[in-house]
Amino acid sequence: MCFIIVTVLKMTYTDVLVIGSGISGLSYALKIALKRPETRITIITKSDDEESNTKYAQGGVAVVSNFKKDSFDKHIQDTLRAGDDLCNPEVVKMVVREGPERIMEMIEWGANFDKDEYETYDLGREGGHTENRVMHHKDVTGAEIERALLEAVKRLDSITLLNHHYVIDLITEHHVPNAEFDKYNLNCYGAYVLDMNNESILKMSAKITLMATGGCGHVYKNTTNPLIATGDGIGLAHRAKARISNMQYIQFHPTAFYREKRGQLPLISEAVRGFGAKLRTASGEPFMHKYDEREELASRDIVARAIDSEMKLKGDDYVCLDCRHLDKEKFLEHFPNIYQQCVDDGLDMFNDLIPVVPASHYLCGGIDVDMNGQSTIKNMFAVGECSNTGLHGANRLASNSLLEALVYGHNAAMKTIDLLNGDDFNHKYLSLIPEWNQEGLKVMDEMVLLNYLKTDLQNLMSDLVGIVRSNRRLRMAKQKEEEIYRSVKELYKFSILSPQLSELRNLVSVAWLIITQSLEQTENKGAFYNKDLANK
Repeated sequence: MCFIIVTVLKMTYTDVLVIGSGISGLSYALKIALKRPETRITIITKSDDEESNTKYAQGGVAVVSNFKKDSFDKHIQDTLRAGDDLCNPEVVKMVVREGPERIMEMIEWGANFDKDEYETYDLGREGGHTENRVMHHKDVTGAEIERALLEAVKRLDSITLLNHHYVIDLITEHHVPNAEFDKYNLNCYGAYVLDMNNESILKMSAKITLMATGGCGHVYKNTTNPLIATGDGIGLAHRAKARISNMQYIQFHPTAFYREKRGQLPLISEAVRGFGAKLRTASGEPFMHKYDEREELASRDIVARAIDSEMKLKGDDYVCLDCRHLDKEKFLEHFPNIYQQCVDDGLDMFNDLIPVVPASHYLCGGIDVDMNGQSTIKNMFAVGECSNTGLHGANRLASNSLLEALVYGHNAAMKTIDLLNGDDFNHKYLSLIPEWNQEGLKVMDEMVLLNYLKTDLQNLMSDLVGIVRSNRRLRMAKQKEEEIYRSVKELYKFSILSPQLSELRNLVSVAWLIITQSLEQTENKGAFYNKDLANK
C-alpha cells in the first residue's frame, strides 16, 4: 500500500530551515546556533537523523596538516588536475587554505581522527593525491563525524531536529496569492513538508532555507549511496527555477563490492588501493598499467573507465581487487569494517580476490552557488553534494567532499548571520503563504506503479547514461525519460502524496538534467566520457 496522508494542515515558523542532517546541514546549524543563540533553527530529515551520505564516507577528509611534506599548493594542484581544468581556481584556493581551521573545529566538537605511535595524525593517501593528507577514523570517518556533530547539535536548545519529515516543494512567490514577481529573480520563504510521523503536511515558513540534501546516486540501479540519496534538493531547486549545472559529471566509484542485486553496494574505499591493493581482471591479470602511469592511484574517472573497458573486453561482470599481499595486521587496523563486510559475504581478503564493479558514487555538479553557498534564489543556500561550488570541476578529488562541506557550511553560516542581523526580509510574503491545497486528490493504493517507473528510470540511466556514453544512447535516453516524466506527472496529479512518489518525481528531474546537459557537452572532460567525442 502507498503511504496515505491525512490532510491535517499545520503552520510552523522558524528563522532558519535546514533540509538535511549530514555534515553540511549540521555544521551550518551548529555555527549559527553558537554565534547567534537567539536564532530559531529547524533541521528536517526524511529518515533518522544519523542517516546521510556523510555516514557512509569511509576514506576521510583531505586537508593539509603536515607542512614539512605537504603544502597548500600541492593540494590545490592535485584538485585542479583531478577536475580536468574545470575547477574554479579561487574556490579551490579558498577551500584548501581554510581546511585546517575547519578541521580543528571538528576536533573541538568531538570528532576523533586516527594517530600513529608518535601521536601525530595518521594520514592516508588516495587516488589523485601526490601526498598523504587524508585524515580518517579507521574506515568509518563519516560515521564518526556524524556522531560528533549530532551530539553537539542536540546539546543546543535553539536547534530543533525533526526526523521523518519530507520536503514536497520549496515555497517561492509562485505560492503567494496575487504576488508580483520576476520568475528569474525569486525568493525562498521555506518549504511544504510532509510529516510522516503524524501523516500531515506542514507549511514551514523561514527567513533562510539551506539545502543540504546530499546526492542522487539512486537515479542509477547500482550506487554506493544510501537509500535516501534520491536527488531531492536538486529536484526541488529545479522546480523552483534555481540555476543548476555540471550535472553531466557523475563520478562512478571504481570499487564497489559486486553483488547481482540492484541498489546500494558496499563501498571498498579508495584508501584500500592507497594502502597497496591491486586491480586485476576476473582471471587474475593486472591491467591498470595500460591506462595510466599512476596505475591504481590514478583519479577515479580514469580507474572507473579502465574497469568498464576491461569488463567489456572480457565480457565479465566484474574485476577483482587483490589484497592478498598486504600486511594483515596493519590492514585490519585501518579497515576493520571493510574486511568484515567481505567476510560476511563469504570472502577472505587475504586468501580471495574481491569482486568489484564501478557504481554511481558522487555528483560533481548541482545547484549553482557563490563562495558563500548562496544559490540563484534569494535566501536559499545550498551546501554539500547537492551544490555546484566550482571546487570539483569535472571530477572530484578523493576526500575533498567532506572538506568542502565544512568550509561551505561555515561560509554559508556566516552569510546567514549577516542576513539575519540585517533583517531585510519580506515579512508580508512570509505571512501570506497559504496552506498546502490537496483537495480533490484520489488515493493510489498500488506501489507497483511507482516501483515499475523507478526501475525503468534506473535501467535507462545505467544502460544509456553510464560511465561511457554516446550521442545515440543519450538521444534514446531523453526520449524514454520524457515518457516516464509524463507518467509520473499523471500519478502526481491524481494521487495522494507519499515519500515514494515525491522521490520518484525528484529522480525524474535529476535524470532530465543529467541527460540534457550530457547532450549539450561538446568535449570529454573528467568524469564525462562520450565515445563519439573521443577523437575531437
